[in-house]
Amino acid sequence: MTKAEIFFNQMKNKKIAFIGTGVTNTNIIKLFLSKDFDVTICDRKSPEQMGELYDELKNLGAKYIMGEKYLDTLTDFDVVFRSPGMYFNNPALKSAREKGVVITSEMEVFFELCPCKIYAVTGSDGKTTTTTLISEFLSKAGKTVHKGGNIGRALLPIIEEIKEDDVAVVELSSFQLISMRHSPDVAVITNIAPNHLDVHGTMEEYIDSKKNLILHQNAFSKTVLNLDNELTNNLSDLVRGKLVKFSRKAVPQCGAFLNENNILCYNDYGKITEIVKADEIRIPGIHNVENYLTAITAAWGEVSIDDIRYVAREFGGVEHRIEFVRELDGVKYYNDSIATSPTRVLAGLNSFNQKLIVIAGGYDKKIPFEPMAETVCNKVKHLILMGVTAEKIEKAVTESPAYNSENIKIHHVSSMEEAVQKAKEIAVSGDVVTLSPACASFDLYPNFEVRGIHYKNIVKDL
Repeated sequence: MTKAEIFFNQMKNKKIAFIGTGVTNTNIIKLFLSKDFDVTICDRKSPEQMGELYDELKNLGAKYIMGEKYLDTLTDFDVVFRSPGMYFNNPALKSAREKGVVITSEMEVFFELCPCKIYAVTGSDGKTTTTTLISEFLSKAGKTVHKGGNIGRALLPIIEEIKEDDVAVVELSSFQLISMRHSPDVAVITNIAPNHLDVHGTMEEYIDSKKNLILHQNAFSKTVLNLDNELTNNLSDLVRGKLVKFSRKAVPQCGAFLNENNILCYNDYGKITEIVKADEIRIPGIHNVENYLTAITAAWGEVSIDDIRYVAREFGGVEHRIEFVRELDGVKYYNDSIATSPTRVLAGLNSFNQKLIVIAGGYDKKIPFEPMAETVCNKVKHLILMGVTAEKIEKAVTESPAYNSENIKIHHVSSMEEAVQKAKEIAVSGDVVTLSPACASFDLYPNFEVRGIHYKNIVKDL
């Protein structure tokens, strides 16, 4: 019997609850219902707010606990699956755990049951592109790749289809990692910078969550760390298996780096191989050069240099990450809705060699905006602000020593439609307009994807 078969046998007579019906849980709920498991969905939303999904899952046999008190009866269940959006240290979950209820998540169970090699990527920035690049490299090398996790696809629903010689490449957020006690074969930490402090409360808890990616590895594992990022590099002593690093500024003992001729290279303990020129990489920005260095370091030895070169020249990027939308009247519009933190905004702004028109603002994750203020002053000529953080961003920018009211004009708008209209009004031929919010989207949208799609649709309709 496979681990998956044993697990599903154990679940047969359990009372199982799922908190929320997002991307992660919905397909697992459908899988569990197809096996006639006792499934209850706990959700703050009303049936009307859930819409068609409510009826679809109810007709498949799901039961519901809905409304404000949706977490009040967790102790009635044997097993509770939390969605990544449900904070692990929520008092209701804590209380249920103390009373013997199993609190788990899709990725925790997937890691326990997965029969194949797992590559896992975490970090404050660059996770999704790096995860995608590793997947692209391995696919080009002929592997059957299962890409998922925080990237928008649950993998547990396909666990019975995954074969031993396949490869899983997963992106993991701090919310998923906080409860993980199982690490991947190849662990990748792109960087660590302040993020999600509205939930974690302290930087220490945020970093501790990231550490779970490497703390449970064995001696046969591989860990990829960022030599240029102090918080990441400081984790070196925790590594149990082979430690490799990537760098844009130095030559690591083992790992990928950018040489003085702008060529991505790999140093294998003194044996240096040139791989591809930075300007051959199709997706723009020095941060994407870093993403390539990260992915190359992770996949080195499993893929050929030709595979890497092919992906570098052909891969057009991930949706919502400095994604080209259209050109109208000589003005280029880009969608960087993924830029939900100041460090991401910096990466986006530095991808262009000209002054930009930037749409920013959104939900307040309690992250300081001062770190991006100087670059905004130098790289932005029109800053269009919306959402609850508009005033905070303006304050950070206008109080920067680099601020000059002649060089940057600040505009306030109340909606995305108004923001795009304002950008069109002030843009002239040759300008670049980019959505680079520096914030999460929760004040107006359920997630950054919905925000990015809305923005793109408005731009396409201009």
